[in-house]
Amino acid sequence: MRAVVHDRYGAPDVLRLEDVERPVPMDDEVLIKIHATTVSRTDCGLRSAKPFITRFFTGLRQPKRRILGMELAGEVEAVGAAVTEFEVGDHVFGVTGSGAHAEFVCMRESAPLAHKPAGMSFDQAAAVCDGASLALACLRTADPLKGRSILVYGASGSVGTAAVQLAKYFGADVTAVCNTKNVELVKSLGADEVIDYTQEDFTKNGKTYDVIFDAVGKHSFRRCRRSLKPGGLYVETETRR
Repeated sequence: MRAVVHDRYGAPDVLRLEDVERPVPMDDEVLIKIHATTVSRTDCGLRSAKPFITRFFTGLRQPKRRILGMELAGEVEAVGAAVTEFEVGDHVFGVTGSGAHAEFVCMRESAPLAHKPAGMSFDQAAAVCDGASLALACLRTADPLKGRSILVYGASGSVGTAAVQLAKYFGADVTAVCNTKNVELVKSLGADEVIDYTQEDFTKNGKTYDVIFDAVGKHSFRRCRRSLKPGGLYVETETRR
C-alpha cells in the first residue's frame, strides 16, 4: 500500500510517498480502507518535533512511527476473529494514535471508532474527531456547565465549533468569539451571543464569565482574569496536549 512517511524531523518536505507493507489485523482489530484523513496541528507538531520535549515520547533522534495521521474515515476491509461490533463493508470514522496517512490502517475494536452516520460524507466524518474530542476533554475540567456562563475564544475552528455545541448541550449560556466572516456560522451552532474580535475586545467590555475556554491558545489567564467571575475557571487547549 502507499503511505506518507517520514524518517527524520523537520519541515513538510521531510514527508514522502512510499510503498509500505499493508497491515494485517489481529484478532481484536479491524482493517480500515481509508477514504479521508486530516493533517492536524498535532501531526505538524509530531513531524517537526516541536516542542523538543515531544522527542522523549516520539523518538529522540528520529521518529519511532514513520506514518502520521490521527483522524480517519473509511470502510472496514477485514475483521479479526474476535471482532463482533464491525463487519466488512461498514463505514466507520474515528481516531488512531498514528498511521492514518496511508491507504489502510488497523485499529482495535475497542479504540475510538464508530459507525459513520449515513448523512455524513467521509470528508466530514474525518474532520470531526480531533476537535470534538479535545473540546470535550477541556470542557469536562469545567463540569458542571449547566446554568453557568462560558466564553469560547476561537469559536470558528475545529475545537471551538465543537466546544460551542457541546457547551450548549450541557446547558451553559455560551458567548462565542470569532472574526467577522464567521459570525453567522457560529450563531448557527447555537451560541447565545457572538463577539466579533475585530470590533470588540471581550477582556475590556466589563462582562464576566464562569468559564473562559481558549480554543486556539492565543490568550492567557493573566489577560483574561478580569473577565472571570469570582472562582471562575480559565481553560486552554495547550494544557490538554
